[in-house]
Amino acid sequence: MKKVVAIGGSNSKKSINKTLATYVAQQVNDTEVIVADLNDFNLPLYGIDEETDNGIPSEAHRLNDLIESADGLVVSLAEHNGSYAAVFKSAFDWLSRIDKYVWKQKPMLLMATSPGGRGGATVLQAAKTSFPHLGGNIIADFSLPKFHGNFSEDGIADDDLSKDLKQKIQLFQDAI
Repeated sequence: MKKVVAIGGSNSKKSINKTLATYVAQQVNDTEVIVADLNDFNLPLYGIDEETDNGIPSEAHRLNDLIESADGLVVSLAEHNGSYAAVFKSAFDWLSRIDKYVWKQKPMLLMATSPGGRGGATVLQAAKTSFPHLGGNIIADFSLPKFHGNFSEDGIADDDLSKDLKQKIQLFQDAI
């Protein structure tokens, strides 16, 4: 059985990105899904002084090991002011200090969602540009606009978005 790690790029207790990543990972057949909640990794804000004084935290190594153990990654990014949420960026920075190739060439379904109509398009584009340089093997990407109107426990309400997501899940599944 393949292992898929789902990561929501937020520390909100009610993260819509964690919800989307978890839901999508669970749609991949014959897989064990591990949800990496960033709240479960006690990481200080990344800074060179912090690293120099205290080294790389064991929690960063634990997250790195989880990514290493995966056959595939489903990552959904929160967008804060057009960029990554601070908690994701800090975790990402710590991971890059362990291994420049943070994503380890694991097949990745990269996503973003937001309550608004752009669905995290700006942060998704930034990640699509930078992740490949950092070991990101992006198989497909997906943006879900208007999360609260388009998502329920039964899936994606909009037929076109639902069809698009199913195709991307299949591409991801085929890659792992």
